[in-house]
Amino acid sequence: MVQVRFIGSGDAFGSGGRFNTCFQVSHDAGCCLIDCGASSPVALRAFGVDPNAIDTIFLTHLHGDHFGGVPFLLLDARIASRRERPLLIAGPPGTEKRVTDTLECLFPGAGGKEYRFPLEYVELRDGETLRHGPYAVTPFPATHQAGAPCYALRLEVGGKTVSYSGDGAWSEGLIGAGRNADLFIAETYFYDKKLGGHMDYATLAARLPEIAAKRVILTHFGPDMLGRLAGFPVETAEDGKTIEL
Repeated sequence: MVQVRFIGSGDAFGSGGRFNTCFQVSHDAGCCLIDCGASSPVALRAFGVDPNAIDTIFLTHLHGDHFGGVPFLLLDARIASRRERPLLIAGPPGTEKRVTDTLECLFPGAGGKEYRFPLEYVELRDGETLRHGPYAVTPFPATHQAGAPCYALRLEVGGKTVSYSGDGAWSEGLIGAGRNADLFIAETYFYDKKLGGHMDYATLAARLPEIAAKRVILTHFGPDMLGRLAGFPVETAEDGKTIEL
């Protein structure tokens, strides 16, 4: 059994009072996160998730609302929860430097300290499948800018496939990431407004038949989308929502 919990389903600005992007994927062999935005450490505590239970963090891109919680989790692991279990952080090229630089900026002197637990960084490469423990994750290019490559991710674990669009306007990479997935989580920041770097629902809806995912859940809503969610024709995320695949 694979369980997905929406720890955070909001945009970068906390629209609607929602937490930044963070999805918990739990399975028989462990627990991972897809993205870990700046508010995620607070959200994890709010939903009773022990940070030490997380074995892997997969990052789609290096904007603060998608990776900004990682430095806080590392500080928590070192000082508060005194983590001992290994942790893998897999993200675009440059992830380790961006995380370490951010930690040093926020807590001077913390960036270069050693950890008592094994910490490993792995760089994800477009189209190359990373196999680690129970996970197989494949990144596909996303149309977004964050100072490093941006990805949609296709995660296979426990016999199920969980795909996430990441942030970005429509690109053919979304078909590869989401095709026939058990769950396709898709950003729809706008309803029908076209703006480079983010998806609108009208564009996505026209392409969903090509993706043919078994289940689609929309997330990362701006104010325009939030005002339309009542009775929306496609399933939508909310903070704390939990599903089983």
